[in-house]
Amino acid sequence: MMPRPPPEDFALKETNPHLGGGKVSGDKLTSTYDLVEQMQYLYVRVVKAKDLPGKDVTGSCDPYVEVKLGNYLGKTRFFEKRSNPEWNQVFAFSKDRLQASLLEVTVKDKDVVKDDFIGKVFFDLNEIPKRVPPDSPLAPQWYRLEDRQGNKVKGELMLAVWMGTQADEAFPEAWHSDAAFVSGADGLANMRSKVYLSPKLWYLRVNVIEAQDLQPGDKGRYPEVFVKAILGNQALRTRISQARGINPMWNEDLMFVAAEPFEEPLILSVEDKVAPNKEEVLGKCAIPLQYVDRRLDHKPVNSRWYNLEKHVIIEGEKKKEIKFASRIHMRICLEGGYHVLDESTHYSSDLRPTAKQLWKSSIGVLELGILNAHGLMPMKTKDGRGTTDAYCVAKYGQKWVRTRTIIDNFAPKWNEQYTWEVFDPCTVITIGVFDNCHLHGGDKAGGAKDTKIGKVRIRLSTLETDRVYTHSYPLLVLHPNGVKKMGEIHLAVRFSCSSLLNMMHMYSHPLLPKMHYLHPLTVSQLDSLRHQATQIVSMRLGRAEPPLRKEVVEYMLDVGSHMWSMRRSKANFFRIMNVLGGLIAVGKWFDQICNWKNPITTVLIHILFIILVLYPELILPTIFLYLFLIGVWYYRWRPRHPPHMDTRLSHADSAHPDELDEEFDTFPTSRPSDIVRMRYDRLRSIAGRIQTVVGDLATQGERLQSLLSWRDPRATALFVIFCLVAAIVLYVTPFQVVALLAGFYILRHPRFRHKLPSVPLNFFRRLPARTDSML
Repeated sequence: MMPRPPPEDFALKETNPHLGGGKVSGDKLTSTYDLVEQMQYLYVRVVKAKDLPGKDVTGSCDPYVEVKLGNYLGKTRFFEKRSNPEWNQVFAFSKDRLQASLLEVTVKDKDVVKDDFIGKVFFDLNEIPKRVPPDSPLAPQWYRLEDRQGNKVKGELMLAVWMGTQADEAFPEAWHSDAAFVSGADGLANMRSKVYLSPKLWYLRVNVIEAQDLQPGDKGRYPEVFVKAILGNQALRTRISQARGINPMWNEDLMFVAAEPFEEPLILSVEDKVAPNKEEVLGKCAIPLQYVDRRLDHKPVNSRWYNLEKHVIIEGEKKKEIKFASRIHMRICLEGGYHVLDESTHYSSDLRPTAKQLWKSSIGVLELGILNAHGLMPMKTKDGRGTTDAYCVAKYGQKWVRTRTIIDNFAPKWNEQYTWEVFDPCTVITIGVFDNCHLHGGDKAGGAKDTKIGKVRIRLSTLETDRVYTHSYPLLVLHPNGVKKMGEIHLAVRFSCSSLLNMMHMYSHPLLPKMHYLHPLTVSQLDSLRHQATQIVSMRLGRAEPPLRKEVVEYMLDVGSHMWSMRRSKANFFRIMNVLGGLIAVGKWFDQICNWKNPITTVLIHILFIILVLYPELILPTIFLYLFLIGVWYYRWRPRHPPHMDTRLSHADSAHPDELDEEFDTFPTSRPSDIVRMRYDRLRSIAGRIQTVVGDLATQGERLQSLLSWRDPRATALFVIFCLVAAIVLYVTPFQVVALLAGFYILRHPRFRHKLPSVPLNFFRRLPARTDSML
C-alpha cells in the first residue's frame, strides 16, 4: 500500500540557480560563497575624523556622520565634545535597491533644536572600486570636507568606499539598507546574522550510599529518612530508607543535566518524613560541580564522605550549630562517556559523547547555502497592512546559526553560507524560518514572541557525496484549522566527505557512545533528562546577545513532539500497515502460486523448488542473488532529492478539525468538560481496538507455549506423540524426500484442496491461552 503522492503545492521543487556567480555544477567552484547567489553591496566604512570645527556656543562639537544614498540614510553614533572622533562603523547598501548615482557622506553636529552642518564628501557610484575576497580589505583614506557649494572647509574624514559581495568580512557587522527602518540599538542587534554554540552538557550521576549519625528531632520514633538533591531547577529524591535508624542506607542513583560553565552548586538535604505532608531537614550540604570527578568510562570513581550542616533558627536568625557530626557517603561524577540528548532521538544532529577525548575524527563537511524564500504569508499587521520580517535559524551539532532579518519582505534574499564539521552521516540538519517580532521595541510590547513560519529537515545519509542539491522546500505548519503552506525556502546543500572508507566504516559502529549500552539509562530517565537538557539550552541561548529566543529553540528541538495526538497515532498505524503490506503482498503472491492462478509461474516455482531441495547448498546463494537483483532493479527509481515533510504520510491533510483542536489543546486540558468527555470516550474506543489487537497477538504466543506445557493434557499428549513419530520418520527418511513431499503438498492443485481449514491449523486454534485467567 504505497502512500499517495503529495499535492503539487506541497511537493519539493528542483531549482537551477546561479551559485557563486556561475551555474551550479557537481564540481566545487573556486569562489568563496559558492553555494549562494552573489549579491552586490556598496560598502562605506566611516573610520574617524580630525580637526572638526566647533559649532556650539562653547566652541565644541558633538559630531556624527550621515551616509545617504537615494532614499536610504544611515547614521553613526555621536560623541560629545570631540573634534577628533573615531566611529569605525560600516554601512552596506544593497545594489538591487540603489536608486541614486551619488553617495553623500555628511558630518553633522548634534544639537537640541537642529543639527548643524559641518561638511560633506561626494562619491560617484561609477568611480567606486570593486573588491573580491580573498583580496586584502581596502585601506581607508583621508578626504577633505566640503561645504554645500563644493568649497573646501576645515576638517577631514577618513573613509573606505568599495563595491563587494556578501563574502566580504565587513558584511556581518554592517548596518544594512534592508534594516533602514529599524529603530534603536536593540532592534539593530536583533537583525544581525550570528553564530551561537549550545552549552556543553554533562550528565551528573549522584550515587547516594548512606548517612551516619543523624540527629532526628523526635528521638522516640524511627526516622523515615530520604535524600533530596537540587541542581538549578531540577529536584530529585531517593526512596525512604528501609534501614530505619540514625544510619540509613539507600545506594540509589540520581541523574541530572549540568551545563558548563557550572553556575550553581548541587544542594543535598537529608530529610525525615515526620508527617504525611511534613518533612524535617536533618542536614544539608552544597557541592560545587567544578571539583567533581569526571569519568570517561564505566570504572567507578572514589566515593567520599561529606559533612552535613544543620541550620537551626534562633529568634528569627539563621545560625549554624557547631557540634554536629552527621555526614553522608556519596559517589558523585560527571559522566563524559554519554551523549546528552537535547533533541528528539529521531532527528539527532550530534551523537558524540560529552568528553572531547572520546571524539572520533570528523568524516566530512556539511555546507548550507540559505538562498531565499518566496510566497511568505503576512505574519503580523503594521500600519494597517500585513508584513513579515523573516530570518532563518539552522542547527547542526552544537553550532546554531541565524541569518540577518530582512524587513517587510515576502520574498527575502539572504544568500548566506555556513559550514559544519560532520562526525556521523546518520544525522539531521534542521532549518527553521521565523518572523522577527523584536525590531520595534517588541520586548517591551507585552513579551512578543517570534512566530514560526516553518522548518525543513535534511538527513545527511540521504545525500550523495559532493553533489550540490538545490531545491525549493515548502514550509508547512500545522494550525488548529489544518495544514497550511506558509511559503517556500530555497536552499543549496553539499555534503563533502574527506574519506569514503571512514564513512563506510561508521555504519558498523553503534549509533550512540558505548556507555549508553554498557550502563543504559531507563526510558523514563532519558525522557526527563532530555526535557531538562532542552530547558537548559533554551535558557542559555536566550541569554546570548542578541538572544536566540525560547520559542525558537523549542521549535527547533521539537519540544512537545511526544504529546499524544490522534493524527500522529493514525499516521503511525498506517506506517506499520505499509511495512506489513510487503509481507502481505508476498503472502498473496504465494497463495496465487499454490492455487495455480498462473500455471506457468507455478510450474517454474516447482522446478526451482526441486533444484533447491536436491542441491540445498544453493538455497542461501539463490536468496542473496535474488536480493541483489531486486536492489539493482530498484536503482532506476532511486530518490533524486532529499526527503521532505509529507502531508499525506503525516495525515495532516485529512485530519478532522476536532482532532486538530485536541492536538493544540494545552496540557492539562483547557477545554470544557463535555468536549473532554467526548474525546475521552473516543480515546477509549480506539484504545479498545488496540487492546484487542495486542491481546490477539499475545493469545497466539501463549498457544505456542501451551503446546508443551500440559495446560491441555490431551493436546500436549497428542503433540508429544506426534513429535516422537515425526522424529522416527525423519530419522529413517532422507531429508530431500520429506522436503519434496511437504512442498508438493503445499503447492498441490486446487482440485485436491478442501475449503475447510487444515488439521494443524484446527489443532493450533483449539489450544488454550491465558485469556481464561484474566479478569
